[in-house]
Amino acid sequence: MRRVLFRSHLPGTGAKMKTPAPVHAWDIVLVLLSLLLAILQTTTAQKNGINIYSLTVDSKVSSRFAHTVVTSRVVNRADTVQEATFQMELPKKAFITNFSMIIDGVTYPGNIKEKSVAQKKYSAAVSRGESAGLVQATGRKTEKFQVSVSVAPAAKVTFELVYEELLSRRLGAYELLLQIHPQQLVKHLQMDVHIFEPQGISFLETESTFMTNELAKALTTFQNQTKAHIQFKPTLSQQQISPEQQDTVLNGNFIIRYDVNRTSSGGSIQIENGYFVHYFAPEGLSTLSKNVIFVIDKSGSMSGRKIQQTQEALLKILDDLRPYDQFNLISFSGEATQWKPQLVPASAENVKEAKSYVAGIQAQGGTNINDAMLMAVQLLERANREELLPARSVTLIVLLTDGDPTVGETNPSRIQKNVQEAIDGQYSLFCLGFGFDVSYAFLEKLALDNGGLARRIYEDSDSALQLQDFYQEVANPLLTSVAFEYPSNAVEAVTQDHFRLFFKGSELVVAGKLRDQSPDILSARVRGQLNLEDITFVTESSVAEQEEAFRSPKYIFHSFMERLWAYLTIQQLLEQMVSTKSDAEKQALEARALSLSLNYSFVTPLTSMVITKPEGQEQSEVAEKPVENESRHRNVYSGPALFGTHSMRDRMSRITAGVFGQGPGFPMRFGQLGPSGPIHPPYLPDPSHHTTWGAVLPDIALASVSSAISVPDQASRDLDIRIKETTTTAPPPAPIQAPSVILPLPGQSENQLCVDLKHSQGLLNLLSDPGQGVEVTGHYEMGKAKFMWIDVTFKNPQLQVRASPEHVVVTRNRRNSAYKWKETLYSVVSGLKMTMDKAGLLLLSSPDRVTIGLLSWDGPGEGLRLLLRDVDRFSSHVNGTLGQFYQDVLWGPPAAADDSKRTLRVQGRDHSATRELKLDYQEAPPGKEIFCWSVEL
Repeated sequence: MRRVLFRSHLPGTGAKMKTPAPVHAWDIVLVLLSLLLAILQTTTAQKNGINIYSLTVDSKVSSRFAHTVVTSRVVNRADTVQEATFQMELPKKAFITNFSMIIDGVTYPGNIKEKSVAQKKYSAAVSRGESAGLVQATGRKTEKFQVSVSVAPAAKVTFELVYEELLSRRLGAYELLLQIHPQQLVKHLQMDVHIFEPQGISFLETESTFMTNELAKALTTFQNQTKAHIQFKPTLSQQQISPEQQDTVLNGNFIIRYDVNRTSSGGSIQIENGYFVHYFAPEGLSTLSKNVIFVIDKSGSMSGRKIQQTQEALLKILDDLRPYDQFNLISFSGEATQWKPQLVPASAENVKEAKSYVAGIQAQGGTNINDAMLMAVQLLERANREELLPARSVTLIVLLTDGDPTVGETNPSRIQKNVQEAIDGQYSLFCLGFGFDVSYAFLEKLALDNGGLARRIYEDSDSALQLQDFYQEVANPLLTSVAFEYPSNAVEAVTQDHFRLFFKGSELVVAGKLRDQSPDILSARVRGQLNLEDITFVTESSVAEQEEAFRSPKYIFHSFMERLWAYLTIQQLLEQMVSTKSDAEKQALEARALSLSLNYSFVTPLTSMVITKPEGQEQSEVAEKPVENESRHRNVYSGPALFGTHSMRDRMSRITAGVFGQGPGFPMRFGQLGPSGPIHPPYLPDPSHHTTWGAVLPDIALASVSSAISVPDQASRDLDIRIKETTTTAPPPAPIQAPSVILPLPGQSENQLCVDLKHSQGLLNLLSDPGQGVEVTGHYEMGKAKFMWIDVTFKNPQLQVRASPEHVVVTRNRRNSAYKWKETLYSVVSGLKMTMDKAGLLLLSSPDRVTIGLLSWDGPGEGLRLLLRDVDRFSSHVNGTLGQFYQDVLWGPPAAADDSKRTLRVQGRDHSATRELKLDYQEAPPGKEIFCWSVEL
């Protein structure tokens, strides 16, 4: 209605002019916002001249080594020259190996050169006023590659990007991450992933942040003993958000996780084209006892959310300690304080006391890393002298900090030297850097110098989970002092073959070349130390049989194992460069890594790719590999990829907040009464739709719009009068509330039951069904009248889903995956399907099982809600606070005096049920009013 009125005021619209009504501030608001939207839509339409008509992703994974080719074909359908921007997000561990553009039949390749050589070209380009196309860090796991080129009218361009990576095993699985962000509908869009694993594929699962049930029809998975093929080929209609909207729903990650079969011998030697790779991850070993000291930064910069998440993570980590482990805590700011004078066993009593200590940590003061680390080492040395460290146990120091040293010794190099001399190779140090202000280069060297590794913890709602995940990776040491041995006459150029520790769920990888006169059988010994004895694993492999095995699959790319060896060698040389002390040795390591990078065309931190363009355009751009250390103080952008335009989303949200917010002079929300009825703004862009705009209006223009659309005081007073005229003086009725849980009851005289938890508090066993292999528990707070969390645990596959108000966490094989509410999710794990939509409904379903839903309900009485479907599949053994209602339920007749009351007998106990009006949270907010029989528990 308001839009029609607005059009009648505009000349040239074709509408018959009428006598204008008095112009109020409300009309000014509508006019200005509609004009702003029209400008943005026009600019967007101009950008749409670049059309992607084909986008393919082809990834071949051969023995964990992934070779991925992304090909995008575009055409300029505009009648003027347009700029096409190719963007692709790729895994951080990947090395770009090739990029090319084909324009009018001419190929423009990317040439990989030594960084200093490429920089000269880059500097020349900058001096001419041209820009450099760089690969940028965009998230926890990804980097963004971007190149732009001008395209003539009707001209076509083909972009092709190739990158490679060795998939590492983490918490029992390999993970291949692919990003799909076309930002428009694509006529031919196809993704193919081929996996070949000679050891055999033990499990395979897929996960997507954009998949819908309609899109799932375009996903096919084939798997046999050693091969798998995953294909995703959606039609145009499947890509659309809806039949009315031409925007694409494809915008997010596609993840494939898998593992391979393993034996107690633990080893697999694979050979191809004169190179070998030895994978080692034995099964059936007992976890070694460990001694752990947690060194926790409690300086002022850790205050607030950081220290809360650290405490949350430590509380969970302490629960995971085994009784035969020993531990201690050191917290530090300007000074360091240890919780106990010595290491203590992880008994239930000590863990409980440690949790109280952790809960009481307060953040304030400076950052004295040096003294805290030396205190930890001295504590271990004293325990060693007093023979308190069990023989063959594993000793770990875990440092968590968010900043640079500011108190005591502040020179990073001297701290690194002090710590390394104190540890002297006896213990392993792991460093966790919280956020982007931390000096990651300092922590990385500190860890690598002492047999550990560094990890960045990203500031987000799941920071505590990141800490827990890291700890899980090192929580179960299985072997120490692991050494790989090969016959000297058989191999050469072997990568790292000695490792301090081997952890459960990980994998040790050694690669090398076969000598010209190597024997027909390649044998290997792997020696390590268990709790009570030394152990040797022997593995043999036939060279001829292995060569034949890798010749047969048609999709294996040539000489992949040689490239795997080069990739692994370069990665290890880069790590050694960080920890070496000798300048001469560093130069030698760098020279070797550079030579391999150039020989095998890898874009590494030592090389750059120079990208040529047609004459008349920017003559050169330089793509470089970002280094984790360089991410410091950088704003990380994780926007859409593959042909993106500048985003107006954040700026528009600020405008709309100013117009429709709760500021003075405009106390309204959408749906409240306006001058002519409820305010429903369909003409505003929806921030959840990831709208992109072709141009960004100057800030000064936006400021002018913002000031123009503020509502004058007189208009506010007129608006208040109108609102009062349309309201009555009768008191508003009490709002209808949503019950704690709605239970469908098929086969009963009533089809659903509303359960209110009025007398239940704390941890509740809501549902338990051994026949279904599922259990649902929750923590309910009567004071807040809501669930603080709900857990759903499945027996097969072994998986737990925990819903909290913040997010959903899926735990499998000790690996946590966190998802924010109202983010789309589609995951299939051993037949169990998990889906979440933008309404915040997570469904867990599989054939012949009850479907369990978890909902972040933001209607009246907002909070977590539980949904059940297919409840006729419960077994006769179901029980629990809610499960009891799926046993024999007897309904009594309505009460004689009041037919809105009945008695419900469940497992020999009577419950009073009252017919009441409730809010059905199974409908979209604000919900649907229904009558149901309500029971209080």
